[in-house]
Amino acid sequence: MTKSDLIDVLCETQKVPKGRAELLVHVIFDSMEASLKRGERIEIRGFGSFEIRNYRPYEGRNPRTGVTVSVRPKRLPFFKVGKELKERVNAGAEAAVAKSAERAGAKRAPAPAPSGDGTPKAAPVTKTGPVSEADSDASESAPNGASRATA
Repeated sequence: MTKSDLIDVLCETQKVPKGRAELLVHVIFDSMEASLKRGERIEIRGFGSFEIRNYRPYEGRNPRTGVTVSVRPKRLPFFKVGKELKERVNAGAEAAVAKSAERAGAKRAPAPAPSGDGTPKAAPVTKTGPVSEADSDASESAPNGASRATA
């Protein structure tokens, strides 16, 4: 959900003009940002809490070049989910899993019949990502029916 989605939901549910809903959302987020800048903790019961965590300077590495880089100290916002929100999300996930299991059971296709000689056929091997020369050599020497897909 984006900020504009939140504004749209506020307009629809509370019958508020779009300009006013946009102002309300901006005021809330601006006040939360100002509070965090001052180092204050924000607690919204049933939702979670925001706080600032201070990190010391350290020596890091540039992953591309391997050169050592000094990282300055920083303050970052940290969100800790509240108990009620965690329970609601988990309950929603369990209901979604149960629904999808019901749908999968109703839509499940019958298993494919085995080949005439009684041995199962191998599924074609696919690969994602860049194709190397070794991959193209392997596809040329693969047995009939088992080729590699290249993109």
